[in-house]
Amino acid sequence: MTKIKLNRFFLTLSMAIGVFVFSERAFSQTTDIAVVDSTSKTENRLKFGLGFGLSFVGGTNISLAPNLIYEVSHKVSLGGGIQGSYTSIKDLQSTTTFGANIITQYRPIRQLTTLLEFAQLKVNTKTETPTGKVTDDYWDSALFVGLGWNINEKISVGAKYNLLYKEDESVYTSPVLPFVNITF
Repeated sequence: MTKIKLNRFFLTLSMAIGVFVFSERAFSQTTDIAVVDSTSKTENRLKFGLGFGLSFVGGTNISLAPNLIYEVSHKVSLGGGIQGSYTSIKDLQSTTTFGANIITQYRPIRQLTTLLEFAQLKVNTKTETPTGKVTDDYWDSALFVGLGWNINEKISVGAKYNLLYKEDESVYTSPVLPFVNITF
């Protein structure tokens, strides 16, 4: 049963990415005209990005998510990356995650970026109980849709919502996650 749901999920994800990539040209009201000039440089469409998080409220939470993004056009970008995090509540619980993600971004206007992101994480949790340590090791999937405000060409700040969030099963504490992404 799970395999059928997973296959249907990947098919839906593939179709959504295809719609993002190929519909941008169909619904665009502008026409791109290429002018070739031997003295002009070609712009670098491959960008390195870095998402991060740091919090010490109620414990320690550190996350790092480098990614590589390819600009298909000025509006559409595709990419992927790796991510890892460490969360600890002193003398109670610690969680380590690592995994990978694929991401599609669409900029309807220069100041906004919408995103569709799929992440697969390996989760390792250790919890202190009165009877001793309890460990839990599992995989967690997340499908995010999000919106970010582009502060400038290199920095985006926003929030994303996990469509696959289940309160008792997810490594995330909330279905809504804020993000900061810096592109180099």
